[in-house]
Amino acid sequence: MAQKALDQVSFFCPVCLDLVKDPVTIPCGHSYCRNCVQHHWDQEVKKQRYSCPECRQSVSPRPVLIQNIMLAGLVEQLKDTNLRASPADPCYPGPQDVSCDVCTERKFKAVQSCLQCVASYCESHLQPHYDDAAFQKHQLVAPSHKLQGNICSEHKKVMDLFCCSDQESICYLCYTVQHKGHDIVSSASERAQRQAELPGPALPLQSPQDTDQKGLKQEIRDIRPSAQTVVKHNRDSFREMGLLLDKRRSEMEQQILSQEQTQLSRVQELQDQLQQDLTELKRSTSELDTLSLTPAHNQFLQLYASLSTDTQSTEPARIQTGPRRYFEDVIRAASALRDKLQLTLSPIQVFLSPGEPCSREVFLQYYTDITLDPNTAHPKLSLSDGNRKITRMRKDQSYPDHPDRFNEWCQILSRESLTGRCYWEVEWRGEWGVTIAVSYRDIWRKEAYLKCGFGYNDESWALFYHKSGFSFRTRTVEFHVSGPLSSRIGVYLDHSAGVLAFYCVSESTMSLLHRAQITFTDSLYAGLRIYSIGATAHVPELK
Repeated sequence: MAQKALDQVSFFCPVCLDLVKDPVTIPCGHSYCRNCVQHHWDQEVKKQRYSCPECRQSVSPRPVLIQNIMLAGLVEQLKDTNLRASPADPCYPGPQDVSCDVCTERKFKAVQSCLQCVASYCESHLQPHYDDAAFQKHQLVAPSHKLQGNICSEHKKVMDLFCCSDQESICYLCYTVQHKGHDIVSSASERAQRQAELPGPALPLQSPQDTDQKGLKQEIRDIRPSAQTVVKHNRDSFREMGLLLDKRRSEMEQQILSQEQTQLSRVQELQDQLQQDLTELKRSTSELDTLSLTPAHNQFLQLYASLSTDTQSTEPARIQTGPRRYFEDVIRAASALRDKLQLTLSPIQVFLSPGEPCSREVFLQYYTDITLDPNTAHPKLSLSDGNRKITRMRKDQSYPDHPDRFNEWCQILSRESLTGRCYWEVEWRGEWGVTIAVSYRDIWRKEAYLKCGFGYNDESWALFYHKSGFSFRTRTVEFHVSGPLSSRIGVYLDHSAGVLAFYCVSESTMSLLHRAQITFTDSLYAGLRIYSIGATAHVPELK
């Protein structure tokens, strides 16, 4: 059984710790998944040297990868046997783990790193740090790839001191040479002081993709009912108009039919009168013919006297006939109504609310001039540049007491309230970073620690920006935000639409960091918070 497990492990990729996929062999002889080794080499493009993830042997130029046909066939056979891949040995380092610097053969995973030795150790090689008195004062930390960052580049000594005057980490030789007479403290004490100034424990992180997905789903839930309501109202309106038109059409048809019967009755009466006249004419003609054929003169005279005067002189009245254009007035009225409806029922354009700007030039159309309110400034914030710039100082400034002043967090609000569409930018300099926020005016200012901080209450929404990245925070959620690092951040607010968006701004481009959909219930104010001594935040005037 042990041999069977060993056979399976030999088909694992040392990078992804799974059965090797599309196996390739590199010049040192080790085999990996094609994608794994390509990704590893992509990280080393700048070095122009391409190393083996396992034995660290490097080559240049970048080798062309060729499939290991034999290994690929064996892996396929292993899959056909339905054998499950055994879990990777936890003693060996994975892609993100740190390797032991002492192991000479296959390296084990490091469990601790020593700041004094500037090395990482596996469990067995770390044991002397626990047993030997010489190592008792060494500082052990979690395994790290960045141990060299703790070593002074000039003196090759551990930098365990911090110069408050120059705001940099130094070793004891730096102190005796370049920093003599400066305000020097231990790195640990400076770390403790700055750690205390950082925001409190973060709420469980939530990925921005999850939040964006929820926001999009909420938009769908908002858009669809609105559109369906309008469609129903539109359908009902046109149905009512159709019923009204049908009613008017029916009334007009009834009037036309009524007029038709009236005209037909009139023509029928004329026909009857004409027929009667024809019959009387035939009778008179017959009597005249009889009179003309009478041979006796006396009899002729008697019959002539008996003829009615009407027979001798009556001529039937002529009836005017010919083509007539009936109901022309109705046709003209119906045509006029049709033309009027065509004008009235012209195509209706459906417009949605204007979209967000897509370029910095368009954003600048909504630029809002912002100055900072000295009455809200924390005592350790110094204002300059016409109240557009704040600097974190070590000592309190001589501000008078004011109920609007923040006394827990080094933060400040703007003078101007923000409504409608607004855009402004923030530039920052410093070691720890800056918080850029929008807040209601009635945010807490004193005593209640979390209630005062931007992003920790229901009155504010904040983007935390530091050298390691971004995070967006509200009272109920905090999540990391990915994006390019930049010392200038653009803020776009559409108060009525409930849109708050943050952008990384460069000379020619703007990259969206995060867009939040929020229901604002009051006017907003711009907010800033800085952490490290000497750090600055500036709201520049944009021309």
